Amino acid sequence: MKIAVIGGTRGLGEWIARFLKSKGFDITVTGRDEIAGERVSKKLGVDYTSSNTSAASQADVVIVSVPIDVTLSAIKEVAPVMKKGSLIMDVTSVKEEPSRIMQEYVPYGVEVLPIHPMFGPRIRSLDGQVIVVTPTNKGRWYNKVYNFFERENARIIVTTPEIHDQMMSVVQGLTHLAYISIAATIEKLDVDIKESRNFASPIYDLMVDMIARIVAQNPYLYYSIQTHNKYTKKTHETFISIYKELNEMISSGNEEGFVKVMGSAAKHMDDLEAALGRSDKAISALTEEVNILKGSIGKEVGLRHIYSGKVHIGILKGLSHDFLTLEINGKKTKLKLSNVEILSDKEIYDLKVENYLHKTYFVSAVFPENCSPDIIVNTIEGLKGVIGASVDDMYHGSQIPSGKISITIKYEVINSDARFDVENLLKGFGAVIR
Repeated sequence: MKIAVIGGTRGLGEWIARFLKSKGFDITVTGRDEIAGERVSKKLGVDYTSSNTSAASQADVVIVSVPIDVTLSAIKEVAPVMKKGSLIMDVTSVKEEPSRIMQEYVPYGVEVLPIHPMFGPRIRSLDGQVIVVTPTNKGRWYNKVYNFFERENARIIVTTPEIHDQMMSVVQGLTHLAYISIAATIEKLDVDIKESRNFASPIYDLMVDMIARIVAQNPYLYYSIQTHNKYTKKTHETFISIYKELNEMISSGNEEGFVKVMGSAAKHMDDLEAALGRSDKAISALTEEVNILKGSIGKEVGLRHIYSGKVHIGILKGLSHDFLTLEINGKKTKLKLSNVEILSDKEIYDLKVENYLHKTYFVSAVFPENCSPDIIVNTIEGLKGVIGASVDDMYHGSQIPSGKISITIKYEVINSDARFDVENLLKGFGAVIR
């Protein structure tokens, strides 16, 4: 299947191209910057063209992933040249106008499916991610796309373009405005964020991280989100009105009014107990990994960089509030704590099996004749660092005492030190190593 990602040379478009390429699709990306296009083409192993119409005319699926400001013009450019039986999708955060324009400009027989992925290009998979689908007509492509998202364990929300935009005026328009306002206020007050965390509860830490996540994004994109949704203006006006009302209550000492507004808002927040539970989990997650690492100083740990995916396996030598130090093959590496996640013992083991040099050893030992070779081998395979083990030879002879048997065991390890563990285990079985 040929898929053209219009605007696939950066941001979410590049992520979409990478993700779909990994799923085996034939991908072409477009973009005005030819240098960036060639870079992405080489990096992802996809085709590149600077011509939107050339890519769209040959594709089975066209995905428009360009800035909001130029989404409508991009749709008007590519939709008319699409072939019968193909599908056009857009991934912008506003749905009413793109949906209308796509339906107006596509030829007969081209299906339209506006969607909104509720995530940015930093994620690694669709697992658990929300995708809002806003079909006006459910054609044959609808089920294919829906089933694809379902197989990838995405959370799929099906609604209308109108309801989507109304919800986004709160989910994005209101929250982004509030977060950016808080960040700008902190700057205006010249508050040292790092110092403020020393005085704060975990909730403040979590809130500041969420605010920082928003203001670290592309400000032009976030301005477009604020200005292209027609429902956002009313949401903003309501927010400002409520803020002024509460501020006046505080200024005038109207405790009763303030309590009434806050209490009413709390009742409207749906399941407060569930909200408290989810936020408690989020707070616990902030300290859980740190506590695990504190108990692992001097031991081997495996860490994966959450953005690059690079894995570091080494001895944890030190841990501070912001950084940790690993010793890897005698060299120390400093990593930012917030950018890594801890690997499980199984993940570390699987990575070692896949990437480390395997070494094979043989050991011969004399056991009681009534021993069980299968139990011995299975126990050896359970040792850390041992990949596999098997009986290579069993021997009765003049050199072997009566009532005894010599067993030669072949075993494979990823760490040569594991052979000492094997020998100690055999001695624990009462064996005499030959």
